[in-house]
Amino acid sequence: MNTIFEKRAELKKKMRNRERMFAGWVSYSHPSITETFARAGFDFIAIDMEHATISLSEAQRIIAASQSEGVPCIPRPVSHSDDYLKPLMESGSDGMLVQMVNTPEQVENLIKLLKYPPVGRRTYGVNRAQAYGFDFDQYIQSWNETSTFMIQVESIEAVENIEKLLAFDEIDGVMVGPYDISGSLGVPGQTSHPLVIEASKKVIAACEKFGKSCGTQVADTTPESVQALFDLGYTYAIMGSDLFVLWKWAEKMQGLMNSMR
Repeated sequence: MNTIFEKRAELKKKMRNRERMFAGWVSYSHPSITETFARAGFDFIAIDMEHATISLSEAQRIIAASQSEGVPCIPRPVSHSDDYLKPLMESGSDGMLVQMVNTPEQVENLIKLLKYPPVGRRTYGVNRAQAYGFDFDQYIQSWNETSTFMIQVESIEAVENIEKLLAFDEIDGVMVGPYDISGSLGVPGQTSHPLVIEASKKVIAACEKFGKSCGTQVADTTPESVQALFDLGYTYAIMGSDLFVLWKWAEKMQGLMNSMR
């Protein structure tokens, strides 16, 4: 069996078993960054295509770079549209992290786009995902059962609907977006505000009830900040990002240079 298929199935199993996991996050398009991150042994690497300028063709190279090191890759597209979802799946992604999912109707539509019949209505084609034809049968027969479908909960509407959203068995995991939740609660940027923590805890509890993995991103990654995340009940942590790493380094260098001028 192609090892990509094994790693894809393994990730989904970890999600469903609510195992403790760690993920990387890339916002820059050069695949060398992804290769470097993948060598660290993350459980998966996510691609930010919502707030970054990564194109579909660049995403394919990132997916390939991640998988070359044995690490599954989950893109976060900018839209719920099949115009983005299908090309990313055909590029060989191991699943999808869909941003701003608020209603059961949105989940139903996404399942139709992400899964092959009879579960959904994804159309059949040949591209990198199917090894350009060599793994076509294996891919289409295993995709529905091994691909990871994650939703991002980042509004108070989604928090209020969380049990309705998680009632869909096809959902494997949730990513909580505290920045957007804080904005929808009228306290933008205050990710530690009691209202935001309360909303996050509601999502965490629902994920435990429905057997879904639940995680979020840690901007300033320290042992203490990651442990605090797990103490809240999260099952996976996204360990910063390439953008955060460079930003924090540049900020530190700025202070050093200013102190020596």
